[in-house]
Parts: sequence; structure tokens; C-alpha cells
Amino acid sequence: MTAEELQHLIAQGLPCAHLSVEGDGRHWSAVVVSSEFEGRRPVWRHQRVYATLGQRMHTDEVHALSMKTYTPAEWAAQGGR
Repeated sequence: MTAEELQHLIAQGLPCAHLSVEGDGRHWSAVVVSSEFEGRRPVWRHQRVYATLGQRMHTDEVHALSMKTYTPAEWAAQGGR
């Protein structure tokens, strides 16, 4: 899997104001900004992103994904970084 493929999967399943994915083919990191995260706890946000990947997490197609999740307001407060 490539970073572009992983990014596409997440974007298909979750409306993102910003999305970036980096990794080496097995270990990935993502920054996900979505209005769906409004009022939600971090664990729910991560579960929501994992849900966009379906079985790929269980079949080891995506071995590890670390992520930072933000609402658009949180992202703006971070300076968009």
C-alpha cells in the first residue's frame, strides 16, 4: 500500500478538511482534520479513522497507523501544522 492509497481510503470514508499520510509501507502516520470530530473524544476519532480502513487493519495490509486528529477549529488553533 502507498501513502496515496491509504490517504484515498481515509478520504473516501471521512470528510476531511485536511489529510496527510506518511509512512514506509507498513508503519504510517496521519494528520486528519474533520468536522465529524466536533464534540468527540480522541478514542472515538481514532476508531472513526480505523473504520475507513475496514479489514485492512486486521489483515495486516496496514500494520500500524499513528494519527493526530483535529476538528477544523483545533487545527486552526495549531496554526495548521
